[in-house]
Amino acid sequence: MPNLENLKKQAKQYLKWHREGHYPVAATIRSGLPRFLSLDDDAILKAEFKLADAQELVARQSGFDSWQALKSGAPAMTAPSRPTASQPVLQSTAAQLFVADIRAACDFYCDKLGFAVDFVYGEPPFYGQVARDHACLALRLVCEPVFVAGIREREHLLAASIGLNSASDIKQLFLSYQAAGVRFHQPLRTEPWGTRTFIVHDPDGNLVLFAGPGD
Repeated sequence: MPNLENLKKQAKQYLKWHREGHYPVAATIRSGLPRFLSLDDDAILKAEFKLADAQELVARQSGFDSWQALKSGAPAMTAPSRPTASQPVLQSTAAQLFVADIRAACDFYCDKLGFAVDFVYGEPPFYGQVARDHACLALRLVCEPVFVAGIREREHLLAASIGLNSASDIKQLFLSYQAAGVRFHQPLRTEPWGTRTFIVHDPDGNLVLFAGPGD
């Protein structure tokens, strides 16, 4: 679990991205801070956003109501409380990626990224799913452009994020993908808050993030 110093760096990074007008951070702010819930991306990036707001965002992402609560409770963050029996428990999540050819997409994710086909549906197929361990990616056939040309690379728009458990796992996975000739949008690097990440660029332009703990 990131320590308090890394959480401070993460808050400063959110503040920097907001000041630079980095669009992906707008969705993060909207989902994490209730007062921004009704605003679109442009409105969020134009709104006042201070370090205290960024710290509150980090605190809420970590399960605390405020930055002060996070600071006082940070030592206990490695042992989150279990949900009560009356609370619904979410078991899994799957991203949906838009592709031009279901079978070609399945071949890429299986041959290059080590996934396996769960199913394909339709004749010719227009929907499918690939999985590796606990990560599932749904593939949806789309015959027309969904995004403005170049915007995903320019704005770093992620199609999916996949987590790993250890620093050695994220490094090993990156090296195996590198050896397989996978195209990277971003090579393996350590983020300011301590997480190690890399981003794969699939043949349809989808950006898939892989993230794991730092060393």
